Amino acid sequence: MTLAVADRTRVRAGLVVTPDPSAVPPGFELVVGGHPVPTEGSEQAGRRALALADGVGPDDTLLVLLSGGASALMAVPGDGVTLEDKRTTTDRLLRAGADIQALNTVRKHLSVIKGGQLAARVRGTLRALVISDVVGDDLSVIASGPTVADASTFADAQAVLKRFGGEETFPRAVVDRIRRGVEGGVAETPKPGDGIFTRARTTLIGSRRDAMAGAAAEATGRGYHVVRVDEPIVGEARRAALDFLRVGARAAGSARPTCIVSSGETTVRVTGNGKGGRNQEFVLATVEPLASAATMVALASVGTDGIDGPTDAAGALADDATMQRAAAAGLTAGAFLSDNNAYAFFDALGDLIHTGPTGTNVGDLQVILVA
Repeated sequence: MTLAVADRTRVRAGLVVTPDPSAVPPGFELVVGGHPVPTEGSEQAGRRALALADGVGPDDTLLVLLSGGASALMAVPGDGVTLEDKRTTTDRLLRAGADIQALNTVRKHLSVIKGGQLAARVRGTLRALVISDVVGDDLSVIASGPTVADASTFADAQAVLKRFGGEETFPRAVVDRIRRGVEGGVAETPKPGDGIFTRARTTLIGSRRDAMAGAAAEATGRGYHVVRVDEPIVGEARRAALDFLRVGARAAGSARPTCIVSSGETTVRVTGNGKGGRNQEFVLATVEPLASAATMVALASVGTDGIDGPTDAAGALADDATMQRAAAAGLTAGAFLSDNNAYAFFDALGDLIHTGPTGTNVGDLQVILVA
């Protein structure tokens, strides 16, 4: 996105925040942040972004380009909260299976940049272009909505803590800040109707449907009959995977090879000690059911950013012969699933999908191929 802007627009100064070191156009500063949990680089990036916003004059325009992952990449803790507090909170919410809406509700109320607070610092015009990794494309949830009004409250954030583990499982500083906010002792995030947003405009320019359209076009070009599942794939990964397989079973009677395409974002409740991501766990849950398929079938799930959880893989693939190959290698899919250890299972079989970081993020893409 930055390269496209630099080719077409006069930019006086700029900042690029990314999880991987990369070349940036002249005049842009590069800061490497962390994902999916914030790092010291994330805090540095957030503070540099706020400084850039503070420097925008009444006649200037600040252009903000956002893609999925920015909630972790730019992190400026609120008063009384440390970066480590935010890291611990993010990690515990993710492990408890919190979805992105719940996670970002808490993030916004532990931050001084999220939830419209970046926009509040700009005296001039703000234009934001956003690529969505959030099911439903809610601009206040994508990247924790630094440029748009926030309808969520400290009370909502407190309810999330209670729902996903209870307040006693989170850092004391986090619980105390949110309680003070509920009591009115900490200012709320900017709300709909606040005057600051009259000079700010945020526009969605890409979403999961674009990834689905690209996959569908490719499959059509390869001779497949394509079925698009527009309803998003959400919920616990291992359950959502079985629902998706049922869609594949209904398409198995076609006279032509069929490609079923869906997208969305699932969650994983971590109870084991293994390694993996939601896409890998999604596929692992299908290994045993696929073995009893009446025809040849293959399934894959990938993160469109090329990063699935805390791993170097984008996702994984399985087919009707995976369980047989696993048994020959002494692997039992159910045991690896119980330990949330999908990475080790698919790594041993050579069935991880490695793309490397793609530079953008529109959620997860799932594909079934039926002979």
